[in-house]
Amino acid sequence: MADALLEVEGLDAFYKDFQALYGVNMRIGQGDVIAVIGANGAGKTTLMRTVTGFLKAKPDAIRWKGRGIGGLRVDQIAALGIALVPEGRLLFPSLSVEENLLIGGQMKRKGPWSLSRIYKLFPVLQERRNVPATALSGGQQQMVAIGRALMANPELIMMDEISLGLAPVIIKSIYDALPGIVGEGLTAIVVEQDIAKALSVSSRLYCLQEGRVSLTGLSGEVSHDEISRAYFGV
Repeated sequence: MADALLEVEGLDAFYKDFQALYGVNMRIGQGDVIAVIGANGAGKTTLMRTVTGFLKAKPDAIRWKGRGIGGLRVDQIAALGIALVPEGRLLFPSLSVEENLLIGGQMKRKGPWSLSRIYKLFPVLQERRNVPATALSGGQQQMVAIGRALMANPELIMMDEISLGLAPVIIKSIYDALPGIVGEGLTAIVVEQDIAKALSVSSRLYCLQEGRVSLTGLSGEVSHDEISRAYFGV
């Protein structure tokens, strides 16, 4: 197997005295689109937050291109080429759409993504570029959050619950844009509660249940019964 871009091995994560992840193992290759599924409270967001440095981990529990990064700061991990689209979007309410997007480019990493390309991907953002970002609809705010992450020109983009709370037509438009996002070799981890949607966009999946990996496999080969057992623990 080719060298992994991101490896997670024996990862534990804590919120003070509460343990949220138990010995999680993952292996992500260059160009993979990985789905992470699981019920509320399964540990999906905790996994994303730990990989991106918001929660600390042992250095060698998270390796980027073979280098242990578990103890690095959020900005150091971002500079390596890992970007997060956080659950809830977390846009800056006092800034316009364009200003929120430009913040994503502060690392000045070289790559294909620029303001003009984000506007080509999501034309409505160009139309509303001077509007306060939080004055947009939920779906448009999600586009800003995705665009902000892409402006960092990451090698790995991690998208946490990007369809949460959105209307089906908006979810479809965002997922329709995904091939254009990952089409040039960008690696992606998509956290999603909609199992069918997760399977449709990914090559491989990991299911979390109570902080542990309960199932992993190729998205096109795992059965609905296997997923149901792993998802609900029954």
